[in-house]
Amino acid sequence: MEMFLTVIMLLAGFVLLIKGADFFVDGSSSVARQFRIPGLVIGMTIVAMGTSLPELSVSVTASIKGSNQLAVSNVVGSNIFNLMVVLGASALFSVLAVQKSVIRIDLPFSIFAAAVLAVMALTMGEVNRIGGVILLALFAYFIWSMIHRTLVSRKTAEEIKEEEQEDKDIKILPFWLSLIYIIGGMAAIKFGGDFVVDAAVKIAGALGVSQTLIGLTIVACGTSLPELATSIAAARKNELDMAVGNAVGSNVFNILAILGIAAVITPVKVTTENIIDTLVLIAFSAVVWLFCFRKRKITKPYGIAMIAMYAGYLGYIIWR
Repeated sequence: MEMFLTVIMLLAGFVLLIKGADFFVDGSSSVARQFRIPGLVIGMTIVAMGTSLPELSVSVTASIKGSNQLAVSNVVGSNIFNLMVVLGASALFSVLAVQKSVIRIDLPFSIFAAAVLAVMALTMGEVNRIGGVILLALFAYFIWSMIHRTLVSRKTAEEIKEEEQEDKDIKILPFWLSLIYIIGGMAAIKFGGDFVVDAAVKIAGALGVSQTLIGLTIVACGTSLPELATSIAAARKNELDMAVGNAVGSNVFNILAILGIAAVITPVKVTTENIIDTLVLIAFSAVVWLFCFRKRKITKPYGIAMIAMYAGYLGYIIWR
């Protein structure tokens, strides 16, 4: 009976995380639109970060409660899931075109971010507060570079028309209702994170498995549901750049911002298993980069291969 209630708590936590992120994004986007912040800037910041709020809540909560294995494995596991399953599944619906900037800048930067984490883990065995500040500084640079690239790029008449159409499609909420959405969303995310962490730790203890395994599987997949839903929906609507950018942007946010914040609050210990999984993330990222580099797109066969590689990795961590 106790295990049943724990599973219910876990599922309730996921619902709060996902719906809370939805409300937060809707409210924030509405406020930003009222202040005439460009649509592309909103997409690259508020929406991309909004889909990663579940990971942020879980990892920061785990760090505060001393469940550091869960904090790291949730981030690394979510990134691997985003890369291989989210993009792989999206490619099954439509061939994913990849912009030059993603191939030349964003994907290499996500690999660089994972490499920085691996170096910190190998040299110090943890991400301390100084390391957290370094990660946050790199994230600030990444955000600045994205906004800079967007603002200085020349838009064609067709792109301007599309952006104006996107502005019309965004539902503008009354300011007071936007604030309720933002505050309510943050509260749901906070309590959802508490539920997921507490339930995951209990399940790991009851089953006699490590927090790392639970973090890499149940928690990582659950907190990545917003990215999966967003990217598949974007692929089905033929918004292919959004599908790829959402996954890659979320991966950068997960490592640099989430682990950065968690480490500043409490130094995050990194286990040998975490290091291996981070190296797997780097290897998978390199494979996806090669797929994109060859044809500037992710086709259905590539998508199937990516999902198959994730299935093999999943089998490995369960065996481990």
